[in-house]
Amino acid sequence: MRTMIVVLGVLLILVGIVWFLQGINLLPGSFMTGQTQWAIYGFLAMATGIILLAREFRRRGTPPRN
Repeated sequence: MRTMIVVLGVLLILVGIVWFLQGINLLPGSFMTGQTQWAIYGFLAMATGIILLAREFRRRGTPPRN
């Protein structure tokens, strides 16, 4: 389960970066290019991925709960 959360966090960060760059018109070639809403969605996806990774790596040091 932990591996799945880490993979999901990394994917959210990567997708968020692409969406953000397209939203701010630095990565052309899509209907998202130059659309501010996609920059916001990208930022939110990146933030969610970072939070997932931070929580997972912080939890790895604690013993499992019963």
